[in-house]
Amino acid sequence: MSAAPPTTPEAALRHLRAADPVLARLIAAGRPIVPAAHEDLYLGLLRAIVSQQISTKAAAAIWRKFQALFAPEGYPEPAALRAFSDEELRTAGLSRQKAGYLRAIADFALQDQLDHAHLSQLNEEELSQHLTRIKGVGRWTAQMLCMFALDMPDVFPEGDLGIQNAMRRHYGLEETGRALLRRMQELAEPWRPHRTLASKYLWQSLDG
Repeated sequence: MSAAPPTTPEAALRHLRAADPVLARLIAAGRPIVPAAHEDLYLGLLRAIVSQQISTKAAAAIWRKFQALFAPEGYPEPAALRAFSDEELRTAGLSRQKAGYLRAIADFALQDQLDHAHLSQLNEEELSQHLTRIKGVGRWTAQMLCMFALDMPDVFPEGDLGIQNAMRRHYGLEETGRALLRRMQELAEPWRPHRTLASKYLWQSLDG
């Protein structure tokens, strides 16, 4: 039996519009979201750590300063990154804790644990288990990599604060804690197998 052809972006949008009237409204009001190019996994992990718990604007500014440490190309080769001290990395605006996490990612890469050809064959759960072996990389970071570096189509980061805020706003959710997560997962179930795209529209809806 032959494999089903990949779903087109148009078909994914049709599915989400039909599955959820709230999403249909957000899609109609939002800007088109195009599939992301597959990113360097190592670079994607570094960016995800830099972005943890800070605003998009602050993360972009710190990332630029971080890249400037690796002139002229701006690419943080693992061996070069591993050689930087906490104090040197802190000049880019990184906390001591994040500096340690970035070096842990460099170590993982130097051990040949970030081979794209191998990791791209794993599903979300397998990839998450592999990546969370790195100090500082939790489930959220692994999910961001799945969604943006690998462009996996059906990831739902229910623990993400932005997704929680968007769903509270648009679905009138009043639950908290585990009850909130359960309710979000129930609402997201009809979005399968396009929960990544739905999540990106939820994030976008917070821009305004």
